[in-house]
Amino acid sequence: MADVLQVEKRTNLGTTDSRRLRRSGRVPAVLYGHGEGNEHLSVPTDDVQLLLRHHGRTVELKGDVNETALVADMQWDPLGIEVLHMDLMRVNLREKVDVTVALTTVGDAPGVREGGLLLENLHEVEIRCPAGDIPESVQLDVNGLGVGQHLTAGDVILPEGAELVTPAETTVVHIEMPKTESEEVGEAGGGEPEVIAKGGEKDEE
Repeated sequence: MADVLQVEKRTNLGTTDSRRLRRSGRVPAVLYGHGEGNEHLSVPTDDVQLLLRHHGRTVELKGDVNETALVADMQWDPLGIEVLHMDLMRVNLREKVDVTVALTTVGDAPGVREGGLLLENLHEVEIRCPAGDIPESVQLDVNGLGVGQHLTAGDVILPEGAELVTPAETTVVHIEMPKTESEEVGEAGGGEPEVIAKGGEKDEE
């Protein structure tokens, strides 16, 4: 079920007005898409916080504007604590949209039981799915993964009606054995040791 955002139109734009809005407990936003003009809006901070807790992506706008929208982007403060601005894109719940979703691994990899390290190359993938059925995350089953093996984006488990946008051959996870102390020392040394041939010429004294 989509989160509901109570929105108000705003006519005064600019940095000063945006700061004033945030101080009053509202977040500036812009609604665009579907060939219609942009709508400059504001959203209660409490609604935004609730949306974040639900990890919501699709929202129902109520109030001065009544639309279904996708949260296309959020701009954060430098500390990543406060949402400064939201970009909302008009959508039909049945239309397909490209979104980036979190990737989680499930299962018990044999390679880890053998002492290997499970290394994650990606933590999210891009998929195409109906706007009304955007998953919070997708999964990757590592139950059959051994040392020296890897899984790609093409192995990700997708929900019904979704398709992969990230290139299928992209490596997502792999398992490798931890380096030994001698290997680490060799890498730190930078290059192979010099070899002096037996019986080589001696420097003249």
